[in-house]
Amino acid sequence: MKKLNFLKPDKENITTYLYSGLLLFFVALLDVFLGSFFKINITSFLPNFVSFLLPLILGIIGLHLIRIEFSGIKNLDLLNKNINTNTFNAVLTLLIIFTLIKSIPPILSWSIVDANIAGDTKEACTGSGACWTYIKIWLRRFIYGMYPNELQWRINISFVLLIALAFVGYFPSEKVKKFLTLYYVVIYPIIAFILIYYLISGGSLGLEWVETGAWGGLSLTFIVSFFCLIFCFPVGMFLALGRRSELPTLRYISVGFIEFWRGVPLITVLFMSSVMFPMFLPEDFFMDKLVRVIIAISLFEAAYVAEVIRGGLQALPRGQYDAAKSLGMGYWKMHIFVILPQALKLVIPGIANTFLALVKDTPLIFVVGLLEIVGMLNLAKTNPKWLGFAMEGYVFAAIIFWIICYAMSRYSQNLELKYKTER
Repeated sequence: MKKLNFLKPDKENITTYLYSGLLLFFVALLDVFLGSFFKINITSFLPNFVSFLLPLILGIIGLHLIRIEFSGIKNLDLLNKNINTNTFNAVLTLLIIFTLIKSIPPILSWSIVDANIAGDTKEACTGSGACWTYIKIWLRRFIYGMYPNELQWRINISFVLLIALAFVGYFPSEKVKKFLTLYYVVIYPIIAFILIYYLISGGSLGLEWVETGAWGGLSLTFIVSFFCLIFCFPVGMFLALGRRSELPTLRYISVGFIEFWRGVPLITVLFMSSVMFPMFLPEDFFMDKLVRVIIAISLFEAAYVAEVIRGGLQALPRGQYDAAKSLGMGYWKMHIFVILPQALKLVIPGIANTFLALVKDTPLIFVVGLLEIVGMLNLAKTNPKWLGFAMEGYVFAAIIFWIICYAMSRYSQNLELKYKTER
């Protein structure tokens, strides 16, 4: 065996370096783990300052010893490439791991071990942990808002039908597939509007009328997000085409629209739609507040979607346009069958990011008096019988939004893989 050089590990003595490095690394992890979970300090015989820094020092030395370039071990090379490229990254990695280990016990203690879920009143929450009783009691309001309890079946049926109709495109025959775009762009939104307007609002078919002011909670979050996503995408696509148009009037109108909506905060747009916009309507004309909010958010987000799609259009080489024109295609045929499919494929991550931001912006509708899930949480935390449990409510909302956004993110990644043409 050649002489070991601990300052620069090499491939020839990889076994020695690997075992030594992993031993030191796992000793460091064990020290932090035992101290966090069992309050056991295996280095208590050392001075406090040394005992505190020792896991970090051992971890740094351990990661240094296994930092062997082109070791030939796949997992080791992957680890060194991603989190152990140099000493600075090794320190960051260790700090993150140690922080996670130290955070787990108090989080588990607060959320599970010492938490309360039994009972129906605030007095049932006697421990130092989370009071999930608060979430249990208010769950209906967090989902349905102030919608009457005995009529909530109408919301359930509406969403079940909408979800079922959304999966129609997965079971078509070959003859029907060419009409799917028409179905999802035109027919499905119309059906969704009819279901939500006539079934959830009522006032027809013998159903009791429920004003939109009573709508709220998670169901309202879904409704606002759903219609805004449907409307902002086609508007944004036409704005992107308009901004690249050779017609000066159309181009300037598109540029002005995009820059105007991108230059104002969403909360201002919502305030204007609720307070100022009705002043410009005829006296005998009424537009529901929820409709005004959906239109405002759709126009606002359409400006961002337009810029994302414009980036995809600019990324296409000029040859694609020339090839389509050489086949005798006109403007719309060229863009529908050649240009837009390629451009949209390129910007799937950007469009998904814009849609995620839209969903997370829905809590801002509280400024116009519509209480979606976060608005209902703010209402519940001010209830005299349930003061002091805002943390549980916000944790619950964070989990809900994370699930929604993660599902959308995964779906966008699946679309990327489905339409990937690079080899």
